[in-house]
Amino acid sequence: MRHQENHLNPTFATARRGAGLSVKVLPTLILLSMSLWALAAAPAYRANFERKPLEAKSLSALAFGPEGILFAGDSIAARVYAIDTEDRTPASNQDPVKQNTDVEGTIAALLGVPSNEVMIHDMAVNPISQNVYLSVSRGRAHWQSHFFVPNDVANATILLRMDKTGKFEEVKLDNVAHTSADIPNPIGTDAVHRWKKTKKRSDVISDLAFHENKLYVAGLSNEEFASSMRVLPFPFAGKSTSTSLEIFHGAHGKWETASPVRTFIPYSIDGKPHLLAAYLCTPLVSFPVSDLKDKEHVRGKTLAELGSGNNPLDMVAFVQDGKPKVLLSNSNRTLMIFDAGDIASMKDGITKEVPHKAGVPYKDRSGAGVLQMDVLNDKYIVMMQRGAGGNLNMYSYDKSWL
Repeated sequence: MRHQENHLNPTFATARRGAGLSVKVLPTLILLSMSLWALAAAPAYRANFERKPLEAKSLSALAFGPEGILFAGDSIAARVYAIDTEDRTPASNQDPVKQNTDVEGTIAALLGVPSNEVMIHDMAVNPISQNVYLSVSRGRAHWQSHFFVPNDVANATILLRMDKTGKFEEVKLDNVAHTSADIPNPIGTDAVHRWKKTKKRSDVISDLAFHENKLYVAGLSNEEFASSMRVLPFPFAGKSTSTSLEIFHGAHGKWETASPVRTFIPYSIDGKPHLLAAYLCTPLVSFPVSDLKDKEHVRGKTLAELGSGNNPLDMVAFVQDGKPKVLLSNSNRTLMIFDAGDIASMKDGITKEVPHKAGVPYKDRSGAGVLQMDVLNDKYIVMMQRGAGGNLNMYSYDKSWL
């Protein structure tokens, strides 16, 4: 995955989205890495797991780690669960998932509810089995705005699994092997968003990403500078850290600390690990991982302004024709493709008010309103997109077409 001309290395990008969050790199290399870990240290990952009921209050975000372990963030409980899915049979092919032109209708039939009640909060692909996992609630009928996130509307307590043939099944949580870690200093349960009028508690965990035995958790704290990045060692035994984040929002012409990261991936820029993050309305920002120290305050580098009135929904890293790329989906924009070299060459960042768009260039691809996406395998990215008729479609996008 290293590319000599580009100084941004996607082998560090092992997380989801998000919008929802999972392993977002070339699956072949990830599978090899995980296989080596399985030989050396896999039992340690599950050493403190207990088989018992998992009583989640709100499955805010999903991301896969090693050995089929699924991380599920719970914003209302301010807790992260590590779940042993026992889903470790390697996929036998690089095929796409079967296209589904009414995902919500299919899920509704499984759960016995009207399709207009089904709301998907996040999606993550197990890179070993290529099975797709979804956190789901019964609450979409209350949806009002594309600025809302699913947890603004309802709390997800249902976990589903879909194989590549399109078959869904519920992952029962009443007796599952898991462990958990509490999120330090979460924003209070009574805090209200100024203009959305929703509870800020839904953003205690806005996205998750796992890399090199660490779980990165974006969201809001109860500190003066609320936007935070927590880093939890895994297995959950060592001391976690919490760093407050500040960004320059070029469209607003000011530094901001209250808006959470909406979606991010770990990424290496000039050989050094960073987090590449997107915010509402829509700054694209990088943070050096070395700066993420406990109780410190970090200013990110604003790489681009991508347009106001837009909510970034998901981000993945992939390689096309030997060149590393980043793909961003949006509520009110097309899919955006960024070249690794362009990201690495943005040395100074945006620090003054700019017009509607500025910074790192990108290539448009049709796909406004792609709500969820994740790398499926070496060939495909799986996406869910609201169609013109209102149905939610699931399909696989060939990376060579992007």
